Amino acid sequence: MVSRFGFERRSLLLGAGAAGLLAASGGGAATRKRSKTSRVAKPVVLDTVLADIHRRTFNYFWESANPVNGLSADNWPNPNFCSIAATGFALTAYCIGDDSGYVTREEATGRVVTSLRTLWNAPQGPEEAGMAGQKGFFYHFLDMDSGARFRNVELSSVDTALFLCGALTAAAYFDGDSAIEAEIRDLAMKIYDRVDWTFMMRDNGLVSMGWHPEKGLNGHDERGLIDRNWSRYNEGMLVYLLGVGARTHPLPAKAWQSWMATLEGNWGTHGGEPHLGFSPMFGHQYSHVWYDFRGIADAYMRGKGIDYFINSQRATVAQRNYAIKNPAGYRDYGPDIWGLTASRGPGNIKAMADGRMVEFHEYGARGPQTGDRESFDDGTIAPTAALGSIPFAPEICRQAAHAMVRRYGDDLYGWLGFYDAFNPTYGATGRTSTTGRVHARAGWVAREYLGIDQGPILAMLENYRSGLVWDRFNRSPLTRPLVKRAFLAAGFKPVAPTGAWLLT
Repeated sequence: MVSRFGFERRSLLLGAGAAGLLAASGGGAATRKRSKTSRVAKPVVLDTVLADIHRRTFNYFWESANPVNGLSADNWPNPNFCSIAATGFALTAYCIGDDSGYVTREEATGRVVTSLRTLWNAPQGPEEAGMAGQKGFFYHFLDMDSGARFRNVELSSVDTALFLCGALTAAAYFDGDSAIEAEIRDLAMKIYDRVDWTFMMRDNGLVSMGWHPEKGLNGHDERGLIDRNWSRYNEGMLVYLLGVGARTHPLPAKAWQSWMATLEGNWGTHGGEPHLGFSPMFGHQYSHVWYDFRGIADAYMRGKGIDYFINSQRATVAQRNYAIKNPAGYRDYGPDIWGLTASRGPGNIKAMADGRMVEFHEYGARGPQTGDRESFDDGTIAPTAALGSIPFAPEICRQAAHAMVRRYGDDLYGWLGFYDAFNPTYGATGRTSTTGRVHARAGWVAREYLGIDQGPILAMLENYRSGLVWDRFNRSPLTRPLVKRAFLAAGFKPVAPTGAWLLT
């Protein structure tokens, strides 16, 4: 099979024997050149199902990028525009791919340096068209070929942060002496240092979700900043950590304090043990893909007696509890089929299903209905919600992965991993869908794989398996000072032996 960009599909679909070999060999990397930074975790042996998911999900990132400029598609098989966040996940994936032996180091470094060259050289400025970004930030979506702003999307603080985490991971991982690896490190640090974090900051220290160059838009201030700020508990903590840890144009430490002051409204049981709630699961995953919160806590979490890792663990268990309770009576919800997050959906329609009217939605932020007014539940499950949480609660997430593969087979699980989402209840409507296919087993299944949902699956499987991403991002000589600066400025302290590294 040949993709839109003309490169050949490899022999990607591992059989049980090949997947077992991956598991037994610790990812196929035993004889490969290691990066200089030593790992802190003893690798877990992935079973054949998880090993196969690991490989297929890597394949998504390798196949969905434009090899000419290194930009990664928002989704596949419709690579009409680049997602800057998905490009960050892709850069992380290339490190995993090299370490696992899926591609050669030359292939991986070639793809990484191409991405970084493109985004370092892409024009930045206040113009409405033809720019990739402004003040070091990038637009949410870019044209897949030119790298310029796609349509009228916003300059995104959090999507830029997701990209930067991937770039810094690549800089930390590719620590060899070759000219190309030195260039990767140089470009990644220059891209990070170029961001003027104060451009998005309010006087009160909170950071805006984004900016538009067009003047006079509703929901924007006089500078063009989106009125909504990163407040309350969600993926926005990435923006604050990268900002306060920056070497140039940093956010002041008060920015973290301002964000932390908005958290208490999120605290509650949310169907489980007390934790900071955010209904869609991605809010508990994105920051944890890169930052290692185990055994360290800021003042807010010290006051609660836990850390942010335990918080995500509790949120994961609460999601499963919600599926077991299944208050809306959706099909297939239960102890092994669960997981709500932002994902594709069947469409914005109302239809009869199992004797009652159900309001379905297309893309949206789904989550347990425990008081969060910004989410909803229409019976749509996304595999990334469980798979991207596997370091937090390995046993229940592993069981979910196995159950989804076993129960739905290739209705849901394709050559690039899991399709984005599925809705068994929609299968009872008797309707077709323009956003996916309807199968007898899984009901509605999305047509696409989505980069920002594939990213946590691969990276968190790798963190569960070996700690690779956490280790490189938090403890490499290049990025460790940035991470420590961020955590210390935000008031983090060790609260368990696993956090002792912060003060060494």
